[in-house]
This record gives sequence, structure tokens and C-alpha cells, in this order.
Amino acid sequence: MGPAGSIATARRAFAALTAAVIAVVPLTLARGAEGTALDRIRAAGGITLGYRADARPFSYRDDSGQPTGYAVALCDRIAAAVRKATPALKVRWVPVTAGDRFEAVRRGTVDLLCSADTVTLARRGVVSFSIPIFPGGIGAIVRTDAPLRLRQVLAGRGQTYSNWRASAARTLQGRGLTAVAGTTAESWLISLFREQNIPAERVSVNSYQQGVATLLSRRSDVLFGERAILLDAVRRHQSSREMVVIERQFTSEPLALALARGDEDFRLFLDATLSRLIRSGELARHYTLAFGEPPETTTAFFSATALGE
Repeated sequence: MGPAGSIATARRAFAALTAAVIAVVPLTLARGAEGTALDRIRAAGGITLGYRADARPFSYRDDSGQPTGYAVALCDRIAAAVRKATPALKVRWVPVTAGDRFEAVRRGTVDLLCSADTVTLARRGVVSFSIPIFPGGIGAIVRTDAPLRLRQVLAGRGQTYSNWRASAARTLQGRGLTAVAGTTAESWLISLFREQNIPAERVSVNSYQQGVATLLSRRSDVLFGERAILLDAVRRHQSSREMVVIERQFTSEPLALALARGDEDFRLFLDATLSRLIRSGELARHYTLAFGEPPETTTAFFSATALGE
């Protein structure tokens, strides 16, 4: 057999092995491996899902007080997949905050975190993550009466990255820069202050709602955060005409569902379920409901994210 034949044979063997592993996942739910999340869920007859009430459109409370949003919808589909092996499964939703959400996962207070959570190396030291569910990144909001120079610098028009950092240090001097505590936007902002020695005021808030209020009350000049959340916050706000989302994404950060570290059975089940949702087009439908029709770049992102059977 030549090299091409050997490669083809190896690929078929790998595909067969992968299919066999994924096929075993529902059986794992039925049998349960001692100490795993799947076993605890089976024994308790219920799954506990954590969500943030302030991360719309990813997770928030609707008018009736029930959790809803893009990530919540995906977790509902995951719970439905678990229910195939545990028909009487009960789903319990627990609100968490930006500050305590990963600790809730680490302690086992929640089995799965259904929110807008960026995958970072530091966070992977505390929790594990599913395959990405959204191509996120940091954006910024300013008031519509913000100085043109501030808006231009934030937009980075006609500048190289190094030039932008130098211009930003000068233009942001004396400004109030806000981010939600415990988010990657706050970490990014702290790094920017440290590396550029920017003589500005860093303002931490506990929620995006508080961040918008701080911006509109002129206690800060720029609000940084997950761009999809910022776009939604401005679109829904009664003072939307007083704010503008900068046409720039400062970072590229995949968002995923968080679970406890070391639980590969549960992670495999999540990844298999999410991959099927992507391939079936169901995930795209949930995306469209939350964010609008996905652009080609987002469709390509999901195609690359889904794992093959």
C-alpha cells in the first residue's frame, strides 16, 4: 500500500474511532462514571445551569423573570439531549454574577455556565470550556458628543497598531475608562494602562447597565466590553441616540460554555451536542434570533468550530 493509501486508511480508522467515542456518550449518561458531572446529574435527576442576568443577548431575564438569551437557548438544547437518557430530568437555573460565576463552576454549585464567557489561559486554570459558541471581541461605546479626536483614535482610522497605542495614550489622558469588573475587557484595560502608562481614570462597574449609566452621566468617557452586548445595550436603551458603538473590535475572543475542570465525559457530551446543533443549522437559527442573520465570517467560524462525527 502506498503513502496515499496509508493516509486514507488512517483517516477512515480515526473517523470510525471518533464516531464510536461520540456514540458512547449517551451510554455514559445512562451508566455514569463515578465522580463525573454526568453521574451526579443522573443520580440527582436534575441539572443546575448558571446564567448571568446582565449579559443580554447571551443571557438575561425576560419580562416574566425567566432566563433567556442565546447561550441559555443552547443550554436548553443540551439539557434536552441529557433528558434522552434521563427522561425525568429537572432543570434548575441559578443566577451568577461576573465576579462569582467561575467560582460557582469550580465549587460545583452549577454544572454548566450558560453565559458570554471568553476562553483564556488564566480562566482555563480554573474551569474548562466547550467548543466556542460565538466569535466575540472587545468593543467600545462613547457618547455622541464625544470629541472627534477621541472617536477617531478609538476607531484606529489610518493608524498602525504601534501608532494607535501612542495616540491613544495622549488622547485618553484624563479620560474616564470603564469596564465591568471580572470581564476580559477589564483585564485588557488594565494591561493597556500598565503598558502605556495612560494617565486616565479606570472605572470598574458591576454590570453593563451600570456602565451605560456611568457613561451617560459623564462619570466616564468610554465603556469597553463584549461588542455584541454593547450593540444590544445601545439599541434597546431609551437614550440610544446619545451613544454610539465604535466601528472597531479591539480583540478576537471566542466565547464558550464553562464547566468544571477534569470532567472530560461531560465536555465530550457538550462538544458533541453543540457540533450537531451547528451541523443541523439549529445553532444558526438561535444566532439569528439573538443577533440577526450571521455574516459569512461567522458562518465560517462555526463551520471550523464544529467537530466531525
